[in-house]
Amino acid sequence: MKERNVTPEQMEHRIGRFKNLDVLASQKTRMPLEVQDIIYARKLMPVVTLDDTAGAKTPFGNVAPIRGAGGMTMTYAVCPPNTGPSLHRHLQTYETFTVIRGRFEFSWGEDGANSVILEPMDVISVPPGVSRAFRNVADAEGVVQVIITGGVHDMNDAEFPAATAEKIKAHGEEYLEQFKNAGLNFTSSEA
Repeated sequence: MKERNVTPEQMEHRIGRFKNLDVLASQKTRMPLEVQDIIYARKLMPVVTLDDTAGAKTPFGNVAPIRGAGGMTMTYAVCPPNTGPSLHRHLQTYETFTVIRGRFEFSWGEDGANSVILEPMDVISVPPGVSRAFRNVADAEGVVQVIITGGVHDMNDAEFPAATAEKIKAHGEEYLEQFKNAGLNFTSSEA
């Protein structure tokens, strides 16, 4: 294969500088942080997302500086102490986590009964169909790199259990409706 010529200007569109990353649009709401923290890491900062031509409605919106990297998405999850997204599962995609800064407890299984503590540079990869959650167990803000591969990266790939919907409803039914309107799925038809 012949070497591809890429100019510095073209390569600039393939660089994601941490200091310039933005959070998901769905996190820029007036929803209380304690409600957002049930679903999201405090800050979900997309770095790489699917190419717009792929046709999938990616859950990471259009704020990622890099578009298209062989069907992979990458996001940084920034979590203050004792926060992190609740139990959820991806139906078709693998989710691979690398602890960049801090110390995180990763739990998995239908009720999250299995868990492991990961330190910086440790990696865990969760296959499709397995429920997972993570939480910063350090005393300072932590960062996890999240890579999603395989399957279809759309809003229908993630599913939250009925218990999560109930936690959200305890803060107000309107918050659950906001999450549903953003495209999130919950297993309970009563939620």
